[in-house]
Amino acid sequence: MQKVDHVIGSRIDTAFSGRLHDLEHRGAVDTVVISSADLSRRRLRAITRGGVELAIALPRDEKLYDGAVLVLNDDQAVVVRAATERWLRLEPASTADAVELGYHAGNLHWRVRFDGPCLLVALEGRPEDYAARIEPMVSSRRVHVSVVDDDHADVHRHDHDYPGDHHHHHDHGRHRHSCSDH
Repeated sequence: MQKVDHVIGSRIDTAFSGRLHDLEHRGAVDTVVISSADLSRRRLRAITRGGVELAIALPRDEKLYDGAVLVLNDDQAVVVRAATERWLRLEPASTADAVELGYHAGNLHWRVRFDGPCLLVALEGRPEDYAARIEPMVSSRRVHVSVVDDDHADVHRHDHDYPGDHHHHHDHGRHRHSCSDH
């Protein structure tokens, strides 16, 4: 197990980019994918894509971020990649439904963001478990449910079957959707 007690710097910092580039050519740059929820943690264990177990224990004034260099020496480097965050996209059918949906999201302490009239709920578990909490609204078609992946500001839409949910399948490519598109 490799111990990490500080962030060396950012992979885009000119002080490190040359060394990282050379290590990449030798296949000596490993990545560790950290979930969005875990990026704010100071202490965690993680396994790199190359299979190296890391014990991360950062000081209070340091945080993990996408592109953080955790290990950098003549033989290897380890760089953090932020995992793609998944969101439950909830599209209310009316203003009254939006108010009720907001009430439930607040009471359930869901982490949310807004996209026009849609509510995006950060998924920290199975989408079905979230949809079950608002099942009467979903089954009565007062709220349309889908899952989107947030990939560096690109949003990809993926419809899923939930009880009472009507949808259609088609490829959206790499572009952003607003709620008014559907």
